[in-house]
Amino acid sequence: MNNSYNDLVDQTFNFPQEGFDLKDGYLEYNDVDVKALIDKYGTPLKFTYLPKIGMQINKAKKMFANAFKKHKYEGKYNYCYCTKSSHFSFIVEEALKHNIHLETSYAYDIEIIHKLFARKKITKDTFIICNGFKQKSYTSRIARLINTGFKNVIPVLDNKEELKAYRKSVRVPFNIGIRVAAEEEPNFPFYTSRLGIRAKDILEFYVDEIEGNEHRFQLKMLHIFLNKGIKDDIYYWSELNKVINLYCQLRKICPELDSINIGGGFPIKHSLGFDYDYQFMINEIVRNIKAGCKKSKVPMPNIFTEFGSYTVGESMAHIYSVIGEKRQNDRETWYMIDSSFITTLPDTWGIGEKFLMLPINKWENEYQRVTLGGITCDSHDYYDSEEHINEVFLPKIGDGEPLYVGFFHTGAYQDQISGYGGIKHCLIPSPKYVVLDYDKNGKLVDWLYAKQQSAQSMLKILGYK
Repeated sequence: MNNSYNDLVDQTFNFPQEGFDLKDGYLEYNDVDVKALIDKYGTPLKFTYLPKIGMQINKAKKMFANAFKKHKYEGKYNYCYCTKSSHFSFIVEEALKHNIHLETSYAYDIEIIHKLFARKKITKDTFIICNGFKQKSYTSRIARLINTGFKNVIPVLDNKEELKAYRKSVRVPFNIGIRVAAEEEPNFPFYTSRLGIRAKDILEFYVDEIEGNEHRFQLKMLHIFLNKGIKDDIYYWSELNKVINLYCQLRKICPELDSINIGGGFPIKHSLGFDYDYQFMINEIVRNIKAGCKKSKVPMPNIFTEFGSYTVGESMAHIYSVIGEKRQNDRETWYMIDSSFITTLPDTWGIGEKFLMLPINKWENEYQRVTLGGITCDSHDYYDSEEHINEVFLPKIGDGEPLYVGFFHTGAYQDQISGYGGIKHCLIPSPKYVVLDYDKNGKLVDWLYAKQQSAQSMLKILGYK
């Protein structure tokens, strides 16, 4: 019987596969020598491989182009990146290299827009889609953008009252969108999303508040987003077709309406067994929109997407060392890591997210079932199941160098949720952060973006000067 970890992977998945391979007994990630990074920087460590961002964007653009060609679709496609997934400048600027647009969620996002414009990373023609429930600090910043010539800023109304803010403060013609409140899945504790305006109220709202207005603002976009993402099931197609039907109704009385924004929701790879047919889903989305428009005899809309996790999720990895093994009873073996899941990968703790986890070394060692434990004092600081199985298997530690464990495709939301650079549970520091990219000569280079968070930085925040 073959009991090495390498054998386990070979028996369970097709391996190697895109993004993952073994070289000289060590795991490589997108051809990155992870062991060399560990030797140089130590652990805990997180790194971003910037080229993956462009790969994801261009893959989606190509698939939409294929679908438009297949279905002879007459609208345009616009790829937006939602900044809330990762606000770091090098992330956003890398995405913008690939001719995309942006989506914002809060007032401070608009300050980022100004910085990007000053750096000539965007122009006043770039689409800025402004989502979220907006306070005055947000609507006033949006108005300032529009008043200073950002002609493709589209505030997406989250409620009927929001329009009043723009009527008062915007001095030039402008466009608006409306977010359609989606029905939630049956297992949700509420029936309708808190975000957006009820579909049955939108037509009347348009007639009463937007049609024939004197302030010269126009409805240009309908927006929908589903929490569960873009999935091939009855729920998704039902909600999408509700928006398509509403678009068709509105388009007959609102010739300025020319866009449907389907939000984000493309899944990313959280297991070596990941299987998702992106092209099929895009083909079906395009086909459904065209069919609805053809039936109602209205023009096909431009299609916007706001991919966040899909854009940046697969570009990052977190690397830990196993610093101890504890056998607490006859059945449970704990591998203690040199950081915390709660503070570095909060989605594992908050919503039970599973990331793609693989050891970096010791693949030839015999494997065993383990639970990974963080070093906080919280009993919930652990990781005990993978996406494809309700267990975790890792190589036995053995002798020599420590066992290194990697969590991959962690690039979306984790820094934002954990509060990068702030106070962490049990004062566990944020790990060092390394960025990788190719230089002008085509050589992969790495640089230290941030050192491991210091005790002094935390004490300063806490008032211990």
